[in-house]
Amino acid sequence: MANPFVHLELNTPSLEDGKKFYADLFGWSFTDFPMGPGMTYSTFKPDTGPGGGLMSIPDAPNAWLAYIGVDDLEAYAAKATTLGAQIIVPPQEVPEMGRFVVLKDPGGASIALWEPKTP
Repeated sequence: MANPFVHLELNTPSLEDGKKFYADLFGWSFTDFPMGPGMTYSTFKPDTGPGGGLMSIPDAPNAWLAYIGVDDLEAYAAKATTLGAQIIVPPQEVPEMGRFVVLKDPGGASIALWEPKTP
């Protein structure tokens, strides 16, 4: 399938509570990465399917956000806006990993696009 889901991300009001819940429920383990003052990004990778991360950003919706893989972030973001999507987070780089953009589709659902860094 072209453009598969490649990453899942949860914003949760309590990072520690979220990690405990998913560790207890599914046996997931987490790796923490400091993201600046007061922010930690905790990644997980199940045995199959896409991995993801948990974080706690105040005033952001407490919800899962799915990332879809693309090969040209700018082109897909532009096409999405012509189809009625709104850019919520403009294209941003994740150092040494790739780039993403967060959109709100015409129905109001949030989705992210991910372009991995090419070697």
